[in-house]
Amino acid sequence: MFIKKVGIDLGTNNVMVYVPKKGIAVNEPGVVAISKTDGKILAVGLEAKDMTGRTPDSIIAEHPLKEGVIANYRTTEAMLRYFINKALGGIHLFRPEVMVAVPAGITSTERRAVIDATIAAGARAAYLIKAPLVAAIGADIPIGAASGHMVIDIGAGTAEIAVISLGGIVSWGSVRIGGNKFDQSIGDFVRRKYNLEIGVHTAEEIKTSVGSAMYMAKPLSTNIKGRDLVTGLPRIVSVSSDDVTEALQHDLNSLVNAIKEVLHKTPPELSADVMDKGIILTGGSALLRNLDELVTQATGVPTYVADEPMFCAAKGTGIALENIESYKRSILATK
Repeated sequence: MFIKKVGIDLGTNNVMVYVPKKGIAVNEPGVVAISKTDGKILAVGLEAKDMTGRTPDSIIAEHPLKEGVIANYRTTEAMLRYFINKALGGIHLFRPEVMVAVPAGITSTERRAVIDATIAAGARAAYLIKAPLVAAIGADIPIGAASGHMVIDIGAGTAEIAVISLGGIVSWGSVRIGGNKFDQSIGDFVRRKYNLEIGVHTAEEIKTSVGSAMYMAKPLSTNIKGRDLVTGLPRIVSVSSDDVTEALQHDLNSLVNAIKEVLHKTPPELSADVMDKGIILTGGSALLRNLDELVTQATGVPTYVADEPMFCAAKGTGIALENIESYKRSILATK
């Protein structure tokens, strides 16, 4: 009865920690600031992100996760410990049970690394569950039912597409398209069209303020600041939603092709279920305007954005941990 439970969505950019009955307890950037001289960890999360691009040569701010898997074991362990302690509020007498959402295509070696890092960070037991499954659980999809449900979880680093039935993934695909790639494509487009160099944060602001997956009848526009590539001086230009749509064409085509590929691999009975129920979009990048309409037009399958898509995977980990017996078929590994 004293065992604490914690669900973690290990995103490429953000880490979310869900505590049952409390909800999302932590939502911070998955960034760690490290001293180059002695390897000491100086800051984690928001504090470390604020240092990004502003650090002297002796300090590096890095994302220890790439595409949802561990790129740096030591910093991942430190980051997990920090987030678990923050979510549970300082001193806790009992080590928590932790459920971690991981990419659907995770290898056995990567799986072991996540389990080991979670245990080393202070967990009593570590459970792994594939991100599309928990995203579906968080979106209130009955994944244990004997019918097909299609979920597209679009995060910062990757988009994972899965058809789920009876608590497992039947057909699946992944493409390295997500919020980060969108931001990069917007920055490249602004450089080509306006001869203006902008930062990643400005590209993200353009995406959230005026970005659209399809051309809009009444385009939106916003003024942005950047460095003129000819004069080297600061300059302001107006960027429209049409600019963003044009900038993202290649990325969105890749995403649509990956969705079609998964649909082609899906058994006919489950395809019929997907046609009836529609496709559910989750993940922060599902919030791009008109993305659901684009997928609907490209596939002929009704597509919907889940409620609070950013939090679906984190909520799903907490729900799965609270109802572990119901979801035991979906859990990958334990320790």
